[in-house]
Amino acid sequence: MKIRKLHPSETPPMDLLLEADPSKIRIKSYLVKSSCFVAERENHILGIYVLAGISENTAEVINISVREADQGKGIGKKLIHHAIEQAREQGFASLEVGTGNSSINQIAFYQKCGLRMTAIDQDYFLRHYEKPIYENGIQCRDMIRFSCNL
Repeated sequence: MKIRKLHPSETPPMDLLLEADPSKIRIKSYLVKSSCFVAERENHILGIYVLAGISENTAEVINISVREADQGKGIGKKLIHHAIEQAREQGFASLEVGTGNSSINQIAFYQKCGLRMTAIDQDYFLRHYEKPIYENGIQCRDMIRFSCNL
């Protein structure tokens, strides 16, 4: 498996991005100001993450997703560690990522990757998404923010 930057001429795999963010409009809005990196094996995309600078000192993984058939194989962890290295190489001092309060597996995943829970943006998903999002039988309301110093 290798991780590489998606070329500007390549179309990001929208189906995979939609697994992590249900809004095509939001995805398209952040893709124009971000870099996409894909994990692939034999020209088959297994996972993706989107990295953007959100301030002079901070980068954010705005979207990260691994195909369902390839989950549980360490690909997501490799993507996060790659994002950390990319952000460090680009001169950022910290990396952030956010997930919904209902994303129980992702909350555990980011902590296993060494990120710390640093903030809660209350009602984020109510403010930014037209339709309610439910996951694990819980309404997704709040954005749980994780970060690490680089």
